[in-house]
Amino acid sequence: MRYLVNSSQMKKADSYTIQKKGILSLELMERAARACVDVMTAEGFDLSKPCVVCGSGNNGGDGFAVARLLMESGVTPFVCFAGDEERRSEETIVQMQKYLEIGGRICNEYRDDEYSIIIDAVFGVGLRREITGGYADVIERMNRTKAVKFAVDMPSGISADTGSVLGTAFRADVTVTFQAKKLGLVLYPGKEYAGKVVTADIGIDMEGLTEEGGLPGEEAGAGMGPLAYTCEFSDHQSMLPVRRADSNKGSYGKLLMIAGSRGMSGAAFLNGSAAYLSGAGLVRIYTSEENRVILQQQLPEAVITTYTDYDREETKRLLEWADTVCIGSGIGMSETSVRLVEQVLREAEGTCLIDADGLNILAEHKEWLSLLKREGSCAPARVLTPHMKEMSRLTGHSIEELKERRIEIVKEFADRTGCTCVLKDARTVTASPSECFKIYPCSLPGAGVYVNLSGNAAMAKAGAGDVLAGIISALLAQGLDGHKAASLGTYLHGRSGDYARKLRGSYSVLARDLLLCISEAFKELEEGRREEV
Repeated sequence: MRYLVNSSQMKKADSYTIQKKGILSLELMERAARACVDVMTAEGFDLSKPCVVCGSGNNGGDGFAVARLLMESGVTPFVCFAGDEERRSEETIVQMQKYLEIGGRICNEYRDDEYSIIIDAVFGVGLRREITGGYADVIERMNRTKAVKFAVDMPSGISADTGSVLGTAFRADVTVTFQAKKLGLVLYPGKEYAGKVVTADIGIDMEGLTEEGGLPGEEAGAGMGPLAYTCEFSDHQSMLPVRRADSNKGSYGKLLMIAGSRGMSGAAFLNGSAAYLSGAGLVRIYTSEENRVILQQQLPEAVITTYTDYDREETKRLLEWADTVCIGSGIGMSETSVRLVEQVLREAEGTCLIDADGLNILAEHKEWLSLLKREGSCAPARVLTPHMKEMSRLTGHSIEELKERRIEIVKEFADRTGCTCVLKDARTVTASPSECFKIYPCSLPGAGVYVNLSGNAAMAKAGAGDVLAGIISALLAQGLDGHKAASLGTYLHGRSGDYARKLRGSYSVLARDLLLCISEAFKELEEGRREEV
């Protein structure tokens, strides 16, 4: 597990290391500068004519330290101070002096030239305002050069909290960030501006984020927000359901998929196929009668049960049969669909995933949100998988606000409703209620928010969400709790997309290609390998 921190959390970890561990800020700065030079050397960059552009804060201090190390190695850098002399940090003043003491020269105006590498140390992780005026002009001129572009900790102009561009931003080829990746380096558009990201261990103690006890995110204090994290390959392996030799189809769950209204058999097919390919033992599809023949032909492994109108007793019988229910993909907004969703929310005893039209119906009946929390259960039993527009309907937040505050909002929604919420986007985030993890054993920081880093733009096609719903619901049926099923499911879904892009290219991937590649994603975890695709 690796933390993905915002600016406030990084500041807290930094302060904890200085105050509680006794490591001087200047020592951390020296380590940061050395890490940057080491990466430049390892990458084989041409350092014959470097340009280092520094700001007033500690990011600028890092830059002056980099310039000094380059000069000590026999290189003469062009160093530009683009900051405000009156607002220099104490550490930056010291680093400027140390650079000058070895014969370095500092220019207060950026000069356009044919540099071999541009090193951006103007703004660090604490930037919150939009860049305008002279700063914007310097950064845009830095971007226009043909030199390799290297960012120290964060590309200047990218929000460390959200990945948004604050007016303008430096476009790096490589970013060396310190101790932990910042959220802004993995969320878009920040990821595109950061280029290749290398995380350098400089000795900052990240345990300072949880020093006060309790769960990650709860103790962080005002303004810090919940901790976000991503998983290592081994973490995903550990979540994979066990397939025992002495087992049968009943050992891996009975999954009821309520999917597909008239003319929407594809949603049910994608749901059911993905579930079977993800290890579910028995899948029963409850769908509109018009879909019977095509589903029996396309997916003969599934049991097909159909309806023409709402049948309360038949639905009750099916819910009693199922270990897990997946409802919503392609069911439409008819009165029958509305009544099916309500009955599932009120009567389903096992785990349940709500997707697509199920979420739209729930958004129109927000009083049913209180039904998401299953009384007496310590693990989250309901999983919701909204995309941005569906989440906007559920919460009342605009899409723009969701993009800016996604970590905070998805965590608040999960805590308030008692469900696991999977907010789908280019970077899908998953949160579960904190209270569940106070008493439910889990190797992952469930009070935090999981950020999935697998997947690619080739997956931006109709039906991809139906496949994800099938994968997660299959993992639920095999006994995983909501948080683990959602975290592992989104990862496997993304890896399926990575393999599909390798197979079809970036433009031609269809949802059915994700089905073809689910097995590769599972095999990768099962066999303990991590293939770059």
